[in-house]
Amino acid sequence: MSTLLLRHARCVATLDAQRRELTDASVFIRDHRIEAIGPASELSAEADEVLDVSGCLVTPGLVNTHHHMYQSLTRAIPAVQDAELFSWLRGLYPIWAGLTPEMVRVSTQVAMAELLLSGCTTSSDHLYIYPNGVRLDDSIEAAQQIGMRFVATRGSMSVGQSQGGLPPDAVVEREDAILRDTQRLIETWHDAGHGAMVQVAVAPCSPFSVSRDLMRESALLARAHGVRLHTHLAENDHDIAYSREKFGCTPAEYAEQLGWVGHDVWHAHCVKLDAAGIGLFARTRTGVAHCPCSNMRLASGIAPVRRMLDAGVPVGLGVDGSASNDGAHMLGEARQALLLARVGRALEPFGCDAGPAEMTARDALALATRGGAEVLGRSDIGHLAVGQCADLAVFDLRSLDFAGGAVHDPVGALLLCASAKARHTVVHGRVVVRDGQLTTLDLPPLLERHNRLALQLAISALGQR
Repeated sequence: MSTLLLRHARCVATLDAQRRELTDASVFIRDHRIEAIGPASELSAEADEVLDVSGCLVTPGLVNTHHHMYQSLTRAIPAVQDAELFSWLRGLYPIWAGLTPEMVRVSTQVAMAELLLSGCTTSSDHLYIYPNGVRLDDSIEAAQQIGMRFVATRGSMSVGQSQGGLPPDAVVEREDAILRDTQRLIETWHDAGHGAMVQVAVAPCSPFSVSRDLMRESALLARAHGVRLHTHLAENDHDIAYSREKFGCTPAEYAEQLGWVGHDVWHAHCVKLDAAGIGLFARTRTGVAHCPCSNMRLASGIAPVRRMLDAGVPVGLGVDGSASNDGAHMLGEARQALLLARVGRALEPFGCDAGPAEMTARDALALATRGGAEVLGRSDIGHLAVGQCADLAVFDLRSLDFAGGAVHDPVGALLLCASAKARHTVVHGRVVVRDGQLTTLDLPPLLERHNRLALQLAISALGQR
């Protein structure tokens, strides 16, 4: 077994049950787990590898609960820069119809590189479009190569425009084929054990792109195999209107009717979740992936995160797709969640007395770590303690980003100062970012290949019009 010691951190923010913040502390890792954590003077200085993290803040690895990694190929597309969700999707579906397996593999690794460099160690991804031989296996194999802990969700679309759905018929699949492939993926890749590096979840795309039958059958399939369920829900006003027109109910009522609530379910966005929906999610422990940057980019609104948390809804953070954010910086997402919660409450009717304390820096960091782990159903990540997976992020408090802030409060500065990149990122006991550089892949040629494919994808779509 290999050992790794992170020595003499200025502060270790454990995010454990007591929210301990340890000064001049070290973390000792054996193989893939944390074996000891505490004062540097009390931990052995011997290990196969020693990282001097003096002057640094160590946190649990950040957890991203919602992403569409293939969208890194279509960032900042001019035609949809100023569009809301439905028109944004209509503008991009024809481009995404040109995706290839190579494009999915490369875009997955680019998105994961960005996440790892921001201190994120675990990410889900929602791949729901499968043209030209694309398989979810392409994403999983890419994740294994780069070294990120991965929850791969088998998304799907089955209701095209001819049946009243939003996507073009050319990008939807047969429902029997969707269910067969989903079962194959679970049986091939899903690991339910402690420290699992790959898990699979079942993820029909949204109420406006799949049928009620597929939603029901997907829930039955997931529960028969003990895996989680994921979809988009209540993202904006058009989403609400579609549910009321097509189904005669709110999105939360729709989810309840089809078996899509429970501790094994998490929904992305929930910007328009009403009081009844919040109560339902709290009672059933249904999770929410909060995506503040994407919600602002698409003018969807401000999710009622504080109300959800106060009610007992599990909430984590998601960067969402790279074409609606248009970045994948998890620490930046946490900072944005903090700021948006404060300004969102200020916009409510008079009588609100929450003020800037609506969300604290430590609240935001908890969403990005413990909260995300709970939403993904993982008790082995999200905080630092003996026996937990060795997933950690290290931030250099002596850098320009923290000047004048970390001297007062290193944890507060992490969220309130400029969003920094990680100095080191450790996943499953392996240093995958060292001194700000990715160790598992050669990034410059990957980016060159990615940008070439991005142009190819866009030019091909133009040629089809």
